[in-house]
Amino acid sequence: MSKKAVILLSGGLDSATVLAMARAQGCACYALAVSYGQRHVAELKAAQRVAAALGAERLQTMHVNLDAVGGSALTDRSIAVPESLGEGIPVTYVPARNTLFLSLALGWAEVLGAQDLFIGVNAVDYSGYPDCRPEFIRAFEALANVATKAGVEGRAFRVHAPLLTMSKADIIREGTRLGVDYALTVSCYQADEAGTACGVCDSCRLRAAGFAEAGVADPTPYRR
Repeated sequence: MSKKAVILLSGGLDSATVLAMARAQGCACYALAVSYGQRHVAELKAAQRVAAALGAERLQTMHVNLDAVGGSALTDRSIAVPESLGEGIPVTYVPARNTLFLSLALGWAEVLGAQDLFIGVNAVDYSGYPDCRPEFIRAFEALANVATKAGVEGRAFRVHAPLLTMSKADIIREGTRLGVDYALTVSCYQADEAGTACGVCDSCRLRAAGFAEAGVADPTPYRR
């Protein structure tokens, strides 16, 4: 019988690849999408498509009002999404986002009897977010095992970040090998409701460069 795993699924390229990787490892995948007050819901619609296409056992959508926290161009519409690369951590960083997402995944996993959590963070071709680094993954796994009934009773949790040291091109190659249809995904920070990408935000630039380097046709519909 397949072991259960909870997969954080944003609807983007990286999380779709992680879902395919977890399935290939024989996991029964329970996908978790989070509506957190982001600029658009196109990625949530994409998560539904990806979960269905890749055979998730179930897709759960949870709600967190990070727009009430603010401080990010992805949740505060008064802050413009940058269209050029700058120095330091960009304003698209969402305070505590991955900490909250993994906490929700952890709670669901404990109820499901799952001990494996998967997240599609990457520390190579990424925007410099502090919660996409290996230090964060190690720290959260340690927290999970002291903060839960399952953990203190010896049913240890493992936080898997299989893309952590992969380039975007290598992620795309691996996903393509596993049959991921990237046309179903949305990565853009400011996609329209149909999922059409802006083509100029940091996420779009990383995505487009990854397809070009991988030698794989980019199926993304771009406005520019």
